[in-house]
Amino acid sequence: MTSPDTCQAGLEALLHRHELPSTYLNAIEHFHLPLASMLAERHRQSQRAHIWGICGSQGSGKSTLVQFLAHLLQHRFGLHTLCLSLDDFYLGRQERSRLSRLIHPLFATRGVPGTHDVSLGITTLAQLKRRTPHGRIAIPQFDKSRDDPLPRSAWHSVRSTFDIILFEGWCVGSRPQSEAELGHPLNELERTEDPSGIWRKTVNHHLHSDYAAWWELLEGLVFLRVPGFEQVHRWRALQEDKLRRQFLRRGEPVPPQVMSADQIQRFIQHYERLTRWNLDILPSHSDVVLDLQEDHQFCGLHFYDTQSAHR
Repeated sequence: MTSPDTCQAGLEALLHRHELPSTYLNAIEHFHLPLASMLAERHRQSQRAHIWGICGSQGSGKSTLVQFLAHLLQHRFGLHTLCLSLDDFYLGRQERSRLSRLIHPLFATRGVPGTHDVSLGITTLAQLKRRTPHGRIAIPQFDKSRDDPLPRSAWHSVRSTFDIILFEGWCVGSRPQSEAELGHPLNELERTEDPSGIWRKTVNHHLHSDYAAWWELLEGLVFLRVPGFEQVHRWRALQEDKLRRQFLRRGEPVPPQVMSADQIQRFIQHYERLTRWNLDILPSHSDVVLDLQEDHQFCGLHFYDTQSAHR
């Protein structure tokens, strides 16, 4: 645990890094701090490693939220905290290419359930949960510029004695749909590239099986609730613009991985079905719901008892 001044200085450094205005400190006081306090209290009640899922649509600010939460947990509450991303468990291009040939061409694009190394994810979370004294764990890393995992020799090695692990990802904690709900295409991508439903049914099967086993390792779930799927496209575009500015500011050429407006439009259709489904059902299966307005500002924080049958 550090001094209040040191904690505040760290928060301001994070604001600068994420290009956020100083007014964001109000959100930290009213939303991040109460959430961090709850996570710290849950840990103290059991004195064991807690893995919390942080779920939200693309562009909702999961990674930013997690970094601020980790800072507060570490420096305000003295808890050893690790940030972990679902993105670092993506399968590489070669394996996804194999899946695209064997199952469906859409599995060449990383993102949906079925394009992650679930076995590695389960093993990593299980090791973190055990908190082996003096043990070390290699944390996987995925290089999006190469669209491949980094070699194991380049993974970060960390001590395995974390108090809290914040595991963020766009579909962390997602639940499967019924067969009836999978019957009709939802958008142009599904209509033209998955008319028979093989892709979406396979994604759903993964949510029923191996991903469900992955989510079983979570202590609880924090859900970032956006106003609607319509915001996802706009926020994703803002993400790409921010990334483009970073390259230009450094005087570097913008790489082809930074998407154009048309590329964004097609890309987010891969995520639309599950994003809309999550907005419908995850609030009733989450321990915490954080509400976001259209201007990306937080406007609500709700704590729930997930053991209760009714909200």
